[in-house]
Amino acid sequence: MQLELAAFAATPLASHPYPHVIVPGFLNALSLAEVGVDFPKLEMAGLFPPRALSYGPAFARLLELFAGDELRQAVAEKFDIDLAGRPTFTSVRCRARARDGQIHRDADFKLVALLLYLNDQWAEDGGRLRVLRSPDDIEDYAAEVPPDGGVLFAFRCTDTAWHGHKPFAGRRRCIQMNYVTDETMRAREEARHQFSARMKKLKRVFGLG
Repeated sequence: MQLELAAFAATPLASHPYPHVIVPGFLNALSLAEVGVDFPKLEMAGLFPPRALSYGPAFARLLELFAGDELRQAVAEKFDIDLAGRPTFTSVRCRARARDGQIHRDADFKLVALLLYLNDQWAEDGGRLRVLRSPDDIEDYAAEVPPDGGVLFAFRCTDTAWHGHKPFAGRRRCIQMNYVTDETMRAREEARHQFSARMKKLKRVFGLG
């Protein structure tokens, strides 16, 4: 299991409409297959913190690497930002709903976002994340990110970092990690996602979602 940090370092940083990088093959095919076997067995939409999920050792190892110092240093160098001591917050997506993907930008306490896709080759028109020039038009995009297995999308969370995708409902696997400003914000976000995960599971038990 390894992350292709050399490929990340070699990929030029796009500066417009906000700093971002798209890295195909950031997780190689062999590692992707191992992670696919050990991916959480949860067929529910939404974002879940890893501690709310059950998964195998290959997926656990990927989470460790994703939050590790080597990637932190590579991201800091790529985006020219000091990430020393900055906490990370990680969430996992298993499925998407048709209403997901609306145009948005990330909250101000997030510094850099990384999304690693863990799907097969993506054939659908929907579900392809777009790097948008404005918050008003999903068709006004500078780049499109196919959520193919092993693709990494990373971007600086600026006040113009608009992104979204056309509607898609179904399996759409992704790990999302953010470097955040401080531990207080990380703990708050963790608690919010933990509560949301419990409510989603309860609704599923009672046939409400």
